[in-house]
Amino acid sequence: MRVMEGVFLIGGAGISHDADCCIYLVDAGGSLVLIDSGVGVDTEKIVKNVRDAGYNPKDIEYLIGTHKHIDHIGGNRFFKDSFNCKVIMHKLDAEAVESGDQLTTGAQLYGVKLRPCKVDMKISQTTSLTVGQLTFMLLHTPGHTPGSISVLLEKEGKRILFGQDVHGPIEPSWGSDVNQYCKSMKLLLSLNADILCEGHFGIYTSPEKVKAYIERYMQIYGCK
Repeated sequence: MRVMEGVFLIGGAGISHDADCCIYLVDAGGSLVLIDSGVGVDTEKIVKNVRDAGYNPKDIEYLIGTHKHIDHIGGNRFFKDSFNCKVIMHKLDAEAVESGDQLTTGAQLYGVKLRPCKVDMKISQTTSLTVGQLTFMLLHTPGHTPGSISVLLEKEGKRILFGQDVHGPIEPSWGSDVNQYCKSMKLLLSLNADILCEGHFGIYTSPEKVKAYIERYMQIYGCK
């Protein structure tokens, strides 16, 4: 599914494996950036979707893992081994992926074996990443997990927010923190994004819809 010129939804329930999160592909002008990699089952379907969008998966230069849950990073090892892309995560979530932690990644819950994967770039704070003609802002937005990342991209006059798992859930036994979540959502609101590419519930294509979506979950979790 084309979000806008050079931005595609290439994975998720009904598009790739049903357990996959929403997976996004961005054309940075010669290099590709993949945002999340799904649960790691039927990864070839995701590769086919990259090709069907008109791209060569060998051009994937970076894979941004927005957080450590298996439905978002289960395919990291496959993409790294297959296409030699550099994996980026926040350091607070990277350790679980590198060690193959079956518990805090949710792999055990999903009944999937997580293949450990080296993280090439571990961020510790908001960081900018320039790829080809585009600059991606990697924002530390903890709450759902300690090392959750949101990605902001300005392209063709639009502010596109890849806010994976804005909806939560907030489950303390998984390391979630509702106070951190509320602060992170306030930060996302302040970005005044034009488009929200969410982690499981699709794409919101106006500032009003983006704001309403984020505020809805802030209300659910009691954010003040």
